[in-house]
Amino acid sequence: MGDKKTALVTGGAGFIGSHLVDRLLLDGHRVVVVDDLSSGKLKNLNPEATFHHTDITQESLNEVFHREQPDLVYHLAAQMSVSESTKAPIKDGHINIIGTLRVLEAARRHGIEKIIYSSTGGALYGDPEINPCAEDTAIMPLSPYGLSKYVAEKYIELYHRLYNIKYTILRYGNVYGPRQDPHGEAGVIAIFSQLMLEGKQPHIFGDGEQQRDFVYVDDVVDANIKAIDRGDGKAFNIGTAERTSVNRMFELLQGILQFKWEAEHRTSRPGEVQNISLECSKAEKGLKWTSQVDLEEGLKRTVEFFSRLTKANA
Repeated sequence: MGDKKTALVTGGAGFIGSHLVDRLLLDGHRVVVVDDLSSGKLKNLNPEATFHHTDITQESLNEVFHREQPDLVYHLAAQMSVSESTKAPIKDGHINIIGTLRVLEAARRHGIEKIIYSSTGGALYGDPEINPCAEDTAIMPLSPYGLSKYVAEKYIELYHRLYNIKYTILRYGNVYGPRQDPHGEAGVIAIFSQLMLEGKQPHIFGDGEQQRDFVYVDDVVDANIKAIDRGDGKAFNIGTAERTSVNRMFELLQGILQFKWEAEHRTSRPGEVQNISLECSKAEKGLKWTSQVDLEEGLKRTVEFFSRLTKANA
């Protein structure tokens, strides 16, 4: 993948970020991680990466750029909970918009070659009329989270126009896989897996017929790697173009884990999208990327990870 670079990864101790850090190191790049550890975990962090315990909304971020002189920035750090954003929209906007502005300002001051931004496809388009939906679908977020991620996209485009910072924007479906936090609210697969392994009854919000585009974390990492020297100045959906209901997801996990009980249904949550899947032919052309891991294989790998973790903690 071209020259070896110094890549700075915000949120590099998080679920997706830590997998990306591993891959960048494997590919021979030097990696710097910035994470405030509010949701990221030190145990996720590759010891070969240089770590700065820093909050992206603070001026101290600039000092990290000054010291480390990165060529490339992967911006993953975010407030990423839809329900949290509806409860605390100001906090959500502060992290996702002001935090991105801090990253962009540091990038501008230190002559960064390119920024690769982790955005959301799942929360950006709301409930689109046509599924799978392409990148030119109307942006109609149903939550402050979806809107704050979109405003950050617009700032990135502006910095390109004003200061010629190259960028690629990646709009993810519902990412899942090993290391996802089973105690958060974003990762239904991680949450269900952990509860079933502990013999506890998972709960489903609403009727469970809401459909998502579930994309495996290794595929998402692959898109990020391909974006190093492709896809300049564009936004790409990163998903599978397939929809799976939460009920179906529960059934698949039930089968893998031989779990005997049914899920408990609870009232639906505000801001939640009902039906979404992402059309990804633009990424196929522009990034030479397609998802490789099908849902059943991805679920098996995820369950294996959580069962090893459960045994280790027993």
